[in-house]
Amino acid sequence: MNSEALTLLKDGVVIMLIGMGVVFAFLTIMVIVMDLNALIIKKLNKYFPEEEPKQATPSRKKQTDENEKIALAIAVAVAQSRNAA
Repeated sequence: MNSEALTLLKDGVVIMLIGMGVVFAFLTIMVIVMDLNALIIKKLNKYFPEEEPKQATPSRKKQTDENEKIALAIAVAVAQSRNAA
């Protein structure tokens, strides 16, 4: 290998190490910031809790409509049985 190729190889390794160092530093800072963000959100949830979703309760109107349909079906069945006899 001549000295020019060796110099280019050394420069390439230096650039690679700098790039990997920058990426490692960025990822490390990102993880630290995300952990701090999680802690801050946990602290804020004590003072500003999220609303729990309300569970839908069956309305009385639906239940009344079903009871009326059942009563109507019974009345029709009784009327038909009286007519048949």
